[in-house]
Amino acid sequence: MRVTAVGRAFPENYYSQEALLGALRAYWGARFHNPRRLEQLHRNVLVGGRHLALPIEDYPKLSSFGDANDAFIRCATELGERAVRNALERAELEPRDVRHVFFVSVTGIATPSIDARLVNRLGLRSDVKRTPIFGLGCVAGAAGIARAADYLRAFPDEIAVLLSVELCSLTLQREDLSIPNVIASGLFGDGAAAVVLTGRDVSRPGPQVVATRSVFYPDTESVMGWQIGAGGFRVVLSSDVPTIARGIRKDVDEFLASQGVSLRDVARVIAHPGGPKVLEAFHEALELPEGALDLTWRSLEELGNLSSASVLMVLGDTLANDPPPGTLGLLLAMGPGFCAELVLLRW
Repeated sequence: MRVTAVGRAFPENYYSQEALLGALRAYWGARFHNPRRLEQLHRNVLVGGRHLALPIEDYPKLSSFGDANDAFIRCATELGERAVRNALERAELEPRDVRHVFFVSVTGIATPSIDARLVNRLGLRSDVKRTPIFGLGCVAGAAGIARAADYLRAFPDEIAVLLSVELCSLTLQREDLSIPNVIASGLFGDGAAAVVLTGRDVSRPGPQVVATRSVFYPDTESVMGWQIGAGGFRVVLSSDVPTIARGIRKDVDEFLASQGVSLRDVARVIAHPGGPKVLEAFHEALELPEGALDLTWRSLEELGNLSSASVLMVLGDTLANDPPPGTLGLLLAMGPGFCAELVLLRW
């Protein structure tokens, strides 16, 4: 199985972190007891700007979860179409070449799911298989590649597409002044990414998916996720996340050893930009050389954390400067569960 192409799409509304901070400061006003703390939390995430699904002035008009979710369906369908078309164009393929679509998101709900709404818009074949996946959060980009690779092992003459659309801004709880919500208001952005994966018998370039591994950490369900209620998605974000991230070394070592290699053999690390503390934990735990996570840091600065789409953005940037043949890469992400997903690539 090979990762043949990565496409992307963003809303046209892009704002600097200063502009977003100003809007939140004006909205929360005197209700936020320590305005300097708001500014500090936003600056600490090291995000320079983010795309938003809607123009910033439209968010106060979202009076209910239903309003926000309607916006999610509308925007996710449009962005999803653009991302898939971009990926297929890069792969020099047509929509009818796709036999299976995997769709991941954790920032809105829809039935029919977004992938179903794209069948007619894209001109996908009527017998296309679809697997919508909800709830994996930030780990879903890596997990989606792994599950698509699982499928292509069984059907090596087929082509699959993984689509991630995350519109994190539509989940913001504007009346919630808790620290996790304030951090989320400064960290998360919006965007869509699509990955074309091809089976062994399909002649296309790109790194091979050598192996994958899923890791679930026991008794960590309360570390990250959503509390879903009448007002929509309320973020759960524990300070334990970086601590758990530091423990990933053991899992990485065991995974690579199962393939007869070690971290010394890995020349590219494609990590999910979960935030500065998570990236520092990855760098420390994996004993990475200086600059190993530069593409991930750049993605965090330019786009923020796009949940499941973020690691796919970093993957796309990595493919844009393909390393020499034989180079090994490790793609990794962590998310609600609490869990990790590891993917070994070979160029």
